[in-house]
Amino acid sequence: MSTVEFNLNLIKFTNILHSFAYNLTKDAEESQDLFQETAFRALKNKDKFKVGTNFKAWIMTIMKNIFINNYRKKVKANTIIDTTDNMYYINSGSSVIYNNAESRIMMDELSAMVENLEDSIRIPFEKHYLGFKYQEIADELDLPLGTVKSRIFFARKALKDLIKNRYPKVFDTRLKV
Repeated sequence: MSTVEFNLNLIKFTNILHSFAYNLTKDAEESQDLFQETAFRALKNKDKFKVGTNFKAWIMTIMKNIFINNYRKKVKANTIIDTTDNMYYINSGSSVIYNNAESRIMMDELSAMVENLEDSIRIPFEKHYLGFKYQEIADELDLPLGTVKSRIFFARKALKDLIKNRYPKVFDTRLKV
């Protein structure tokens, strides 16, 4: 087969190859790369094509093999190679235990600060923290809506002051308000 005939056959199956590449990759850019790699390899190895055989099947086999090789490379790149004794880290799976002691200590301290607030501002604040709406709190405590909002505001302000007094350095660098 002459070079001109070979190129015409390649051009003839361009649309089919683009579709096949997209079906394999499910991504427009990757399918374009796959098509270009296939065309390059087909042109490079045109002397290996046997005249009288199915050109379409030959070129699609090249594409499929390139796709499989690329897929295997990606899988190998994502494989973790563990060189530790008895493969401990690989066998550990997802049973990672997180130490949340610091956040528990902070939450305990914050809860103690809330408990030390006056009942008049603490109760509306706790209800709001638990997810009650302002109107629900006002109805339950038999208070005007504006009073509930202001008491929650005062509770937040009091907590902010307590935290600022207890952790002045942290407050200055992290909680710029």
